Amino acid sequence: MQEESSIRQEQARRATEEQIQAQRRQTEREKAEIERETIRVRAMAEAEARAHEAKLAEDVNKRMLVERANAEREKWVSAINTTFEHIGGGLRAILTDQNKMVVAVGGVTALAAGIYTTREGARVVWSYVDRILGQPSLIRESSRGKYPWSGFFSRGLSSLSRGGGGGVATQNGKNAFGEVILNPSLQKRIQQLAGATANTKSHQAPFRNMLFYGPPGTGKTMAARELARKSGLDYALMTGGDVAPLGAQAVTKIHQLFDWAKKSNRGLLLFIDEADAFLCERNKTYMSEAQRSALNALLFRTGDQSKDIVLALATNRPGDLDSAVADRIDEVLEFPLPGEEERFKLLKLYLDKYIAKAGARKPGFFSKFFQKEQQKIEIKGLTDDILREAAAKTDGFSGREVAKLMASVQAAVYGSENCVLDPLLFREVVDDKVAEHQQRRKLAGNEGGD
Repeated sequence: MQEESSIRQEQARRATEEQIQAQRRQTEREKAEIERETIRVRAMAEAEARAHEAKLAEDVNKRMLVERANAEREKWVSAINTTFEHIGGGLRAILTDQNKMVVAVGGVTALAAGIYTTREGARVVWSYVDRILGQPSLIRESSRGKYPWSGFFSRGLSSLSRGGGGGVATQNGKNAFGEVILNPSLQKRIQQLAGATANTKSHQAPFRNMLFYGPPGTGKTMAARELARKSGLDYALMTGGDVAPLGAQAVTKIHQLFDWAKKSNRGLLLFIDEADAFLCERNKTYMSEAQRSALNALLFRTGDQSKDIVLALATNRPGDLDSAVADRIDEVLEFPLPGEEERFKLLKLYLDKYIAKAGARKPGFFSKFFQKEQQKIEIKGLTDDILREAAAKTDGFSGREVAKLMASVQAAVYGSENCVLDPLLFREVVDDKVAEHQQRRKLAGNEGGD
């Protein structure tokens, strides 16, 4: 009985302690709830107070801005009224006084005459400076600036970046002519010519003139530009078709062109594209007297070997050139249509340029603010085997046609929904362009037959 009594007492004590602990936990929960509610109420009160203060500050700022705007408006209105009062008083004084009217009219006339004379004089002086120092109008593109002082710093920085050397830069395993993909034998010969031209310049020996001929779009202009750069020469491009419209002024422009070219301290490669347009046979019946005079002027300026100018002619029809012009040529280079391996390299080159790097922003601090970012093109499954397949299909394509093909691929990708280039889309565009190329050849053959 004592054991049972002690057990009952122990159980009662434990129940009492558990009840006390439960009441204590309940009290702590109620206390925590009260504290959370207090914090919430305090936060709401503080937020309402801050909102009220912000509203009051906004009202004050608005009222100050309105008052300031009214004050500015009143000041400007007062200034305008005062100005018009002075102008009106001056006009009344001039209109009522004949002597003042004569002086005012004379002053305005003298001012207008002075402005006109200054403007016309500056125009005459600038035209004289432009004619003496400026770039000839026949030049369409040049590595030299339009004036002797233009591009001074950029040329200095570029020469420092090249290490001051003007020789031929060789790259192991890479194309040394940038985007110019040529037949290996032709490319090797151009590199040899670049090295020979650089050594000719360093030894103050006469330059050798060149003739580039071949179908359109085979890289003649790009090769001439790169040859000049690798040789350390300046570069200038003109088109033979620009000479005929000059008429009687063609001779003067030709002499101005050669005088300007001789002023280059580094030597200049003068590239004449479509040379047969005004350097054709002089016994042609359709050749005007002005064209004959322009041809004679160029023959006169190129009669002797020059130490300042490299003359590079480009034509699709070398047989049409005048015999005297052909006699001025020292090196003849044929630019054939690219073979399958060259077309494969061109496809890879323009795939990287038009597809892989499409949308890449040019480096510059302000470009990220003013240039709209283009959508990136995702390339899926386009392997070298697919490119070689396209190179085999594009037999007869020129380098320019391959570039236009990849530009069409880019346009097709941008016209798709997901901006993804896959083998199916690539093959579709290639097949379309191959069909267009064959159609053009067929039309050209029919026109030739007719």
